[in-house]
Amino acid sequence: MIKMALQRTIWMKQGTVSALRHHGVFALALLGGALIRLVTMLGYPGVLWFTGDSYFYLGGALRPWPSPSKTLGYSFMLWLLEPFHSLTLVAFLQHLMGLAVAVMVYALLRRAGLPGWAATLVTLPVLYDAYQIQLEHLLMAESIFTFLIAAAVTLVLWRRRPLWWVALFAGLLLGYAVLVRTAGAAMIPVAVGCLVVRRAGWRACAAALVGGVVPLAAYALWFHSAHGTYGLTLSDGIYLWGRTSTFADCDRIRPPAQERKLCLHDRPEDRIAPGTLIWRKEVPPRRLRGGPVDPGNNDLLRGFALRAIVAQPLDYAGAVARGVGMAVSPHRIGHPNPGTESLYHFRDRPQLFPAGKSWAGGGTALSDARAYGGDTPSRVVEPNAGRMRWYQEHLFLPGPALGVLLVAGAAGIVVARGRRTEALTAWSAAVTLLVFPIATADFDYRYVLPTLPFACLAAGLALTPAREFGPRVSRWWGSRGSRRRDSDPATEP
Repeated sequence: MIKMALQRTIWMKQGTVSALRHHGVFALALLGGALIRLVTMLGYPGVLWFTGDSYFYLGGALRPWPSPSKTLGYSFMLWLLEPFHSLTLVAFLQHLMGLAVAVMVYALLRRAGLPGWAATLVTLPVLYDAYQIQLEHLLMAESIFTFLIAAAVTLVLWRRRPLWWVALFAGLLLGYAVLVRTAGAAMIPVAVGCLVVRRAGWRACAAALVGGVVPLAAYALWFHSAHGTYGLTLSDGIYLWGRTSTFADCDRIRPPAQERKLCLHDRPEDRIAPGTLIWRKEVPPRRLRGGPVDPGNNDLLRGFALRAIVAQPLDYAGAVARGVGMAVSPHRIGHPNPGTESLYHFRDRPQLFPAGKSWAGGGTALSDARAYGGDTPSRVVEPNAGRMRWYQEHLFLPGPALGVLLVAGAAGIVVARGRRTEALTAWSAAVTLLVFPIATADFDYRYVLPTLPFACLAAGLALTPAREFGPRVSRWWGSRGSRRRDSDPATEP
């Protein structure tokens, strides 16, 4: 028995040494990312707050009810954590999700044959981008949204032909991601399409589709019980109307009489960003009887927007292209307005809460924050807060670098022999998460950050070694990675 215990100890030590030898560089990078997140938590105990949305999500956790304006997937997570009465716990879990996403990207790249140092290099933006870390510390849905999609993509890519129950679980993750943020809706057909391209088999494809639909169907039933109509929200109409507001010309659209009241009569070049315009009280959707999230008014707004897109397709494409251009711009732009963009920066003073405004069916932002997380929901503690403000000024991924990652990922679809469909899956996820919110609402920096892990993954797959390059290149790139690639059951013919 003693001999067996000694052998087990030796095996464990050998396994630890082997893991450090093969993954030591990434372990150091991961530790550094964790330490920066620790400094963030020390400098900003609890969470950072995004005016309006954070209050809504917290109110939804305290008083669950299907809102006509937003889905409550993130509020469900907050509801599960509510017994702990700790906003610090929420921030801690969100930072863990950010680190876990980096681990998943690294693991997929190593499985594809990339050596440890190269796979680590590719994951550095996910681990160290200051805006990514700040977003993880916000009481907002993006962290769990990105984590859920990354977990689903990992399950889909781990084997060339995932087992049907693995594909089912990936679909369930994607379906729940849509309940966290409806911008994830396009990921379900993208994932199923990539499984088809990868020849994963009809069982896996069908299971992924069913898994994606089940959470949405359950939520739609709950939504129907409250609003008398099946759906996830009643707000897609006003967001899409806002998307078309920058170019819509009713002389060209010629809408029917009931939609003419939605026309804007000033020059398109004089109109403000959709993400700001739709919240103005004087805009046509806000003057509709019953408000913009009334079922009939939602249909009216959606119909007008679709007519605008059909009548002015080039203008619509131009508006989307300008949004994508902002994402890869070398300069950070105050869009949709400077106030919103400022919320993505580490603060130098505590948050002020609108004590007199009700949120999500009762209470106030301040009373909800105190009920959930204690008497001091917003704190700034120096010098750690100052360190994070300095960090954010100097260490972040510039827009052009994101563009390079996307271009490299697209190139990987062509050059990553044997990994083309994997590169296609990762790149499709990145582009979908970038373009879909811009195409259906407006550009916002928090919509861009979920793109980053998948852009890094696609770019990394473009660097994976190809067997056709011959033994000399394989030895230079790393013989261990090459041998793993040849024996990997996930390698495509």
